[in-house]
Amino acid sequence: MNDANLADSHASAPITRLVAEVAAQCPGERITLGEMAEAFGDRAFGLLILLLCLPGLLPGMASVFGTPMLILGVQMGLGFRKPKLPGFIARQSLKRSDLMRLAAGSDTRVSRALAKIERWVRPRPGPFTGPLADKAVGWLTAYAAVMLILPGPGTNGPPAFGTIVMALGLVENDSKVVGIGMALTFLGNVFATVVLLALLWFGMEALGYVL
Repeated sequence: MNDANLADSHASAPITRLVAEVAAQCPGERITLGEMAEAFGDRAFGLLILLLCLPGLLPGMASVFGTPMLILGVQMGLGFRKPKLPGFIARQSLKRSDLMRLAAGSDTRVSRALAKIERWVRPRPGPFTGPLADKAVGWLTAYAAVMLILPGPGTNGPPAFGTIVMALGLVENDSKVVGIGMALTFLGNVFATVVLLALLWFGMEALGYVL
């Protein structure tokens, strides 16, 4: 099956089945982000953001995946229809076994949560599934990526969770879920920004006392 046909066959596939199909199509123990971008077709932005953002919920892992997320978000914000990954990003890879566990929907808490969410997410075109909404999703994702990259206590979870919801809606062309995800991401980004600014202010005040 060539890339065009593979992308067409994914047009209505649920997320877990789509991940399983791509894992089956891509040989080797590891699957690169570049391979996934080709296989996912017009769903590449949503699925890559989803897969990169999930580790953002884990302490100490968010900054590793923040840079690829930032690049994807900026490209979406600029109106790119498909990702154009730099070589050093395209060569980054995930274990094929990890993707298969994600698709199985029963091996991890994250997989089970995705399976439950998928039962509710469905194609619902609307005001949050057009080109302008895609750009807004992109810039919100880029903002969230910056929050994931910058160190701060408790600042990773809220932006990451909102971005995951946005990505799920984007993949399934669900305007309602994208809209909810945008609101959650915006609030998460505001929370993270306030915390980081407060830490900066306290740090400057403490430095002033020392000097």
